[in-house]
Amino acid sequence: MKPRILFFGTPEFAVVCLQELHKRAYPIVGVVTSPDRPAGRGKKIKISAVKEYAISQDLNLLQPSNLKDVPFLKTLEKINADVAVIVAFRMLPKAVWSLPKQGTFNLHASLLPKYRGAAPINWALVNGEKQTGVTTFFIDEKIDTGALLLQESIPIQKDDTAGSIHDRLAVLGSKLIVKTLEKLQAGQLSPKVQKNNSSLSQAPKLNKENTKIPWHLPLIQIQNFVRGMSPYPGAWSEVEDGDQILVMKLFEVSISIETHQAAFGSIVIDNKKIKIAHSDGWIVCLQLQMPNKRRMSAKDLLNGYHFNKKSRVIVRGF
Repeated sequence: MKPRILFFGTPEFAVVCLQELHKRAYPIVGVVTSPDRPAGRGKKIKISAVKEYAISQDLNLLQPSNLKDVPFLKTLEKINADVAVIVAFRMLPKAVWSLPKQGTFNLHASLLPKYRGAAPINWALVNGEKQTGVTTFFIDEKIDTGALLLQESIPIQKDDTAGSIHDRLAVLGSKLIVKTLEKLQAGQLSPKVQKNNSSLSQAPKLNKENTKIPWHLPLIQIQNFVRGMSPYPGAWSEVEDGDQILVMKLFEVSISIETHQAAFGSIVIDNKKIKIAHSDGWIVCLQLQMPNKRRMSAKDLLNGYHFNKKSRVIVRGF
């Protein structure tokens, strides 16, 4: 008999996993997702991708504002799930994750113990990793430190972005959840304690500061940084364009290692290409976004946007 599943998740990544469980006819006795929140400039109420799917499939939906609320905990007790599965959700209190009889496990989009944290896909690309993957592990009191269950890995290709890796890992992760449940039911799992090492790469939450392009790094590292922030949230830089300071986002770049005489950070338009001077050569902008413009190719942008001849990216310390 398949276990009764309590599912926790919020974004599209989690939906792929929930769909796989539903398709395989696992009894999903509850779906917990984040409360509706105002978003965007218009502050319109936005519902999570998981909520949208749960409603479409008439699943039992729960949206607690406080995971420690007594009514919510009592509801979970009545649900009486065998296993809880977590995919891209906030940290759970012990009062929640200790309830299911067979345990609570999380799917994480990295090869733990590397890249613990909120943005593992992004930072694996930023750091130039050659492979990444997904991990299932039992929840404990800390973040992403519980006993390891199963892992699957994939290679990172040179043209991969955070978006392409996200999509591949969502599918891979959905299969790994099913595999974990099957082995859990069969008593075939041997949880392994994670090694703690201060030198392990971390995956902190993305914010305005750590998504700013580090122009002082070598060209290949800048390219990796852009890949790691594409398509969301987008690597950004301040640009001095005439008498304006603008924010430019880069989504795809190529690099050219060569000697030139241009000043570091200067923006050069060359044969309908947007090039940014670097001490090692050039960053060639392929997909970008300027204020009040949509994301577009450099060629399309130049059809209606003209950079000042002295335009430059603002590089602190140069």
